[in-house]
Amino acid sequence: MAHRIEAVHPHGIAWRRGIRPGDSIIAINGEPVLDEIDYQAFTNNKSKLDILLQRADGKEESVRIIKAKESALGMTIADTMVCRPRACRNKCIFCFIDQMPPGMRDTLYVKDDDWRLSLMMGNYITLTNVDATEFERILKRKASPLYISVHATDMDVRVSMMKNPNARHLMERLNQLKDAGLHFHCQIVLCPGWNDGAVLEKTLTDLAALWPAAQSAALVPVGLTKYREGLADIKPFNQESAGKVMKIARTFQEKMLAEKGTRFVFPSDEMMLIAGEEIPEEDYYEGYPQIENGVGLLRKFEETLQLEAAENPLPALERTVLIPCGVSVATVMQKWMEKYAPKNVKVKVQPIRNFFFGETVTVTGLITGSDLKAQLQGVQADEILLCQNTLRDAGDLFLDDMPLSELRAALSPKITIVPNDGAALYQALLG
Repeated sequence: MAHRIEAVHPHGIAWRRGIRPGDSIIAINGEPVLDEIDYQAFTNNKSKLDILLQRADGKEESVRIIKAKESALGMTIADTMVCRPRACRNKCIFCFIDQMPPGMRDTLYVKDDDWRLSLMMGNYITLTNVDATEFERILKRKASPLYISVHATDMDVRVSMMKNPNARHLMERLNQLKDAGLHFHCQIVLCPGWNDGAVLEKTLTDLAALWPAAQSAALVPVGLTKYREGLADIKPFNQESAGKVMKIARTFQEKMLAEKGTRFVFPSDEMMLIAGEEIPEEDYYEGYPQIENGVGLLRKFEETLQLEAAENPLPALERTVLIPCGVSVATVMQKWMEKYAPKNVKVKVQPIRNFFFGETVTVTGLITGSDLKAQLQGVQADEILLCQNTLRDAGDLFLDDMPLSELRAALSPKITIVPNDGAALYQALLG
């Protein structure tokens, strides 16, 4: 595959060596360039490059480049090199996308399972959709760390949960990653009666045996919506069942701390809240290796909130602020506001029940515009501070496709969108 060069920086190395827009890259150092992963692997930390080009007139020509290892070439490549998400072929019993209501925007139904996005963005992958050739490329390109959805190391359980016979080869591949000196973080989406209890104990035992290649294991409760007709029977976690998971986690944490100096196992914030446990102190999270998986988000939020409050001791203007949030975090948010809110600012915390997806969904990031509109009608406040995570990246649409502008038109208080960060919330409280 040839990748067209769209632009070349006029003072860059590539320009000085005669590479121009309209040329196309065929190979680097004798190897074909499949995608961005290959391009980065072939050019980063390399001092000598032989680039085979197809010139704009169709002729092939090799260009040699000698550069400092850390220097970039100064080229913009066409989007043929972009890693477009590869579709997931699993039929996992807990897949959240299979529990989405119909009629939503197309991008919300995309299922990806792409090791390249795991390397670049921290997306979780199952390794079931990677053939032998691509897995060899993972090893050859030293793709590390990866983020792997394990769920169970009892292979019969894993296959039954993922509905894919390729799920059976996980441990073989994890051992190959270890033998190649690569690292990975693990995710276990727990479904009561499926992969908790003794199955979970086996999973953690097997993963711990792969340390330090296996760097950490996150325990995440299954997310269930009301749209589960025709899907597997899965019960949500309650305080008792979540407490049993926490007990198993603590046992392994104590063992790993004694033997390896790491807790290794990290229950998510949501699991702790369901179990009715307090959020641990910052050192518990060992640098937050699984924060994107909801492990330590609340502790990180409070740490930044506390620091910002300490650095801004002056009282704010007297006013009333309302913070809508998910049901699961509402009690925690209320405690934070009682402890850290600026003087003269009265804060109301309002949990938003999720009627759109079903009341088993309790996290802030899945609150929809329609639920906010219905439950905040007539609210009395000077300002509403709304978490940015309720909107898509562009900041204009909720999950139910309601525009932010529609919500603003429906409610009288000013609505301010606040990043999911304690310092940002404190500054918003100050106005």
